[in-house]
Amino acid sequence: MTLKDLYAETRSQMQKSLEALEHNLAGLRTGRANPALLLHLKVEYYGAHVPLNQIATVTAPDARTLVVQSWDQNALKAIEKAIRDSDLGLNPSNKGDALYINIPPLTEERRKELVRTARHLAEEGRVAIRNIRREALEKLKKLSKELHLSEDDTKRAEGEIQKITDEFIAKVDEMLEKKEGEILH
Repeated sequence: MTLKDLYAETRSQMQKSLEALEHNLAGLRTGRANPALLLHLKVEYYGAHVPLNQIATVTAPDARTLVVQSWDQNALKAIEKAIRDSDLGLNPSNKGDALYINIPPLTEERRKELVRTARHLAEEGRVAIRNIRREALEKLKKLSKELHLSEDDTKRAEGEIQKITDEFIAKVDEMLEKKEGEILH
């Protein structure tokens, strides 16, 4: 392994943490109808727990409505139950061919609660990125012994790993700021 490989691996792992955070933030309700709101739901379908997006399509025809259309009409009841049982506080109405979900406006208290949740998720993302940095620094120590790197080269590599870390932490902060803006407005 070379230093370039170490940097690339570190970037790749941090990018995965960023994508996981993005996925988690997408599941938070903002007051606008967003199909991503339901993506994390699992539906009991013929005895198995299946992700909603594998048995139905979710669309947002307007800012206050989500429409869930199942490819198998027999699954509508199970999808409806999964949505009702989720912690989203949504109440779908079954119109026979699809589920229509009216997204109620958020109360101020609920908005503050969602912001707290978003901040918690962002902090988890930062911690994951810092853990990746720690692992990269440990690998660097081993690598510097293997490659007989000078102290200056090792310090430079540590600086590069810190630069990558700062870049990804800034992206986490940016994502949090954007999500807070969506929730509060």
